[in-house]
Amino acid sequence: MAYIKKVYDFICKAEEVISGVFLVLIMIMVFAAAVGRSISHPLIWAMDMSTFLFAWVVFFSADVALRKNKHVNVKAIVSKLPERIQYYLALFNYSVIVIFLLFLVRYGVILAYSTRFRTFQGIPGFSYMWVTISVPLGGLLLLISTTLKIVEIVKSEKAKIFHDKLKEEVDMI
Repeated sequence: MAYIKKVYDFICKAEEVISGVFLVLIMIMVFAAAVGRSISHPLIWAMDMSTFLFAWVVFFSADVALRKNKHVNVKAIVSKLPERIQYYLALFNYSVIVIFLLFLVRYGVILAYSTRFRTFQGIPGFSYMWVTISVPLGGLLLLISTTLKIVEIVKSEKAKIFHDKLKEEVDMI
């Protein structure tokens, strides 16, 4: 189990690094393409490569944000609800996310397979599958993170229930 955790931690760190590097590369390429066009030497491959990198940045960054609880959420109403309802609402939300991600992975694989022979216009020989494979792989990474979130929520609720029962027993003494 410790080995799996080390591998997962490595993947998490790699996602953060790759997202940052790819985002910087996108900015550099888009800027270089704009400068190239203005001096009549366009970089026709830059926009296609930026599209490729952007697809990966989206999924890697989404997974990083999910793990760190940085996604946008509105707690104004939910925070006023009883803790038990918040617990079930969180489980429901993550369950809906899991269902969506399962569909994303399934249909992402089909999409990646169907685009394997398509190539970029600006980068001949570079399969569009490398862009579309980000959908099932990114969905799988998000699915792992979401499942870990569900496990974390269930464990914390079990610990809370155990703590409450223990407190009741102590109060009875």
